[in-house]
Amino acid sequence: MASGDASNSACASTGASPAGTTAAGIGHSASAPKRSASNALVPHEATIVTGGGAKTKEVDINELEVYMKEKPIRWVDPTGEGTFVIRRVIQPQGLLVPRYTNTPAMVYIIQGRGFMGLTFPGCPATYQQQFQEFSPQGQSQSQKFRDEHQKIHQFRQGDIVALPAGVAHWFYNDGDTPVVAIYVYDINNSANQLEPRQREFLLSGNINRVQQMYGRSIEQYFGQNIFNGFGVELLSEALGINTVAAKRLQSQNDQRGEIIHVKNGLQLLKPTLAQQQEQAQAQAQAQYQEVQYSVEQQTSSRWNGLEENFCTIKARLNIENPSRANTYNPRAGRITILNSQKFPILNLIQMSATRVNLYQNAILSPFWNINAHSLIYMIQGRARVQVVSNLGKTVFDGVLRPGQLLIIPQNYVVLKKAEREGCQYIAIKTNANAFVSHLAGKNSVFRALPVDVVANAYRISREQARSLKNNRGEEHGAFTPRFQQQTYPGFSNESESKTSE
Repeated sequence: MASGDASNSACASTGASPAGTTAAGIGHSASAPKRSASNALVPHEATIVTGGGAKTKEVDINELEVYMKEKPIRWVDPTGEGTFVIRRVIQPQGLLVPRYTNTPAMVYIIQGRGFMGLTFPGCPATYQQQFQEFSPQGQSQSQKFRDEHQKIHQFRQGDIVALPAGVAHWFYNDGDTPVVAIYVYDINNSANQLEPRQREFLLSGNINRVQQMYGRSIEQYFGQNIFNGFGVELLSEALGINTVAAKRLQSQNDQRGEIIHVKNGLQLLKPTLAQQQEQAQAQAQAQYQEVQYSVEQQTSSRWNGLEENFCTIKARLNIENPSRANTYNPRAGRITILNSQKFPILNLIQMSATRVNLYQNAILSPFWNINAHSLIYMIQGRARVQVVSNLGKTVFDGVLRPGQLLIIPQNYVVLKKAEREGCQYIAIKTNANAFVSHLAGKNSVFRALPVDVVANAYRISREQARSLKNNRGEEHGAFTPRFQQQTYPGFSNESESKTSE
C-alpha cells in the first residue's frame, strides 16, 4: 500500500506528495511593513517549515509572519536562529520508518496515540522474547531469544518527546485515529557539527516531498536511505546477508516513502499495563539517579553518552497533565513549564517547552524570553498577539488560529490575549532551562523597580508609579480579563499627575 494511505499530506499549490510532507523556508525582507496573521500565507496538513539558514548571514528584518496550515506560507526569521519544523500526520497502522537526524528535536503529540522506539548507542536490548528448544525426547535443552530490542515507549496526546541528535527513532500509530505531531529541530544546536541545516538519515524507505522556500520556487526534494550508497557486494558481506536481501535494504524500488502502512499491524513486544505501571513507579523512585545532566557537568567534563543511566532515561513526558502546572489562576488559566529539572533528557537536547491554557478573554503578562528563541504553535482557540522589537517597533500584530506557527526571537517582547473561545498553545524553546522576564504582576520587572525609578523614568507621580507596580496584585503569568484599575483612580487623571524630581 502506498504511503499516502498511511499519512495525510498536501500542499495547496502543488498537490499530494508521496512522502507525506511538504516543506517551506524563510525569506528576507528588510523593508517590508509588519504583517498580521490575516494576510499570511498558509500550507496544508503535513508541512515542513525551515528557518535560519547560514549562521554567518547578516539578517536585518523588521517583520514577523506566521505559518498556517491551509495555503502556501510565509514567515520571516528576524534573527537567523535556525529552526526546522515538520508537521506529520500518521494514519492508523502507519509507521514512520527508522531514521536519525543531525540536529536534536522536540516532538509534541497534538492528537492520537501509539508506540515509538529510540535506539541509544551501546545500550542493551532489554525487551526479550524467549522460547524453549526441546530435544526429540521432549526435554528442554536451551533457551533462545525469538526477538530482543531496546525499550518501546508508548505516547499519547499531550506528550513531549525528546529526540537527541544522531539517535535512531521510529513512530507507529496503533490507534483508530490519525497521529498528528509537530517536530521542532534546533539547527544551530551545538550537537550539529554539519552545516546549519536539518538533515535526515533514513535507515529505510526514501524521502520524496515538496519543499517550498519563501521567495523561491517550489521544488521537489528526494533522498534515499543510507544503504543505497553502498555497493551491494560489500554491504551483503558486512551484514552477513545475501545480495538479494542487500538490495531490499537499499529500497531502490520502494515507492512507499518515509511513512508506510503496515497491513496487519506491528506485532510489538511490549509490557502489560500492570508492568508499565510498575516501571513508572520504579522510574519515579529513581528520579534523582536517572540522569543528572546538569549544565555544569556538560561544560566541565566530557560525557561519552554510554553511562548506565543514559540507557534508561525517560524520553517522553505529558505536558497536558494539570497537576504539572507551574501557575494556575481559576479565572485566567494555567501555565505548565517543562524544563530539564522535570525532564532530564532536555539537558541533552538543550530545548524546553511551555504549554499555556488561557480562558475566555484572559491576557498573558507581557514578557520576553531571556535566553531562548520561542516557537509558538496554536493548538486550540484564538489569541491576539503583538510582538515588539528592540527598536520599539511592532513586528507582528495579528490573531493566531489553530495550526499556525509563530517565532518569537530572543528578547523580543510579546503580549497575548485570548479571544472569546480562549486559547491553548505550545511554545518550544531553544534552551533546556528557558527563562522569561514579565513586565507586570508578581515577580515582574516593574515590581522589582523602586517607585522613584519608575516615576522618573516615565514622568509620572509616585502614586501612579505605585499603581503601575501593584495593580495586578499577586497575579502571575495569566491575568483575569477586562481588568479595571481601582486601587489608584488618579492614574488616569493627567491633570493631577506630577513628575517626581
